[in-house]
Amino acid sequence: MTPVHFSFTSAFVLGLMGLAFHRTHLLSALLCLEGMMLSLFIALSLWTLQLESTSYSPAPLLLLALSACEASTGLALLVATARTHGTDRLQSLSLLQC
Repeated sequence: MTPVHFSFTSAFVLGLMGLAFHRTHLLSALLCLEGMMLSLFIALSLWTLQLESTSYSPAPLLLLALSACEASTGLALLVATARTHGTDRLQSLSLLQC
């Protein structure tokens, strides 16, 4: 494994571990998701450059567009949660309350 592949793999794993273990605030979960998507975008971009094929070139742009949609949805949920519950702490959210 090259150092470049190792760094993007470790960035993805660190984002995943942060998402799994540090779930106190919704904002920190969204930042971990964005870090994971950024590492995936850069790794996919480098992969398409290494293959030197034009058929795989739209894949990073599609991932970037989906990442932007995910970020906007997450921020909208963050604002809605902060307005209704008064905080973005994940422990205060319950699926039983509507």
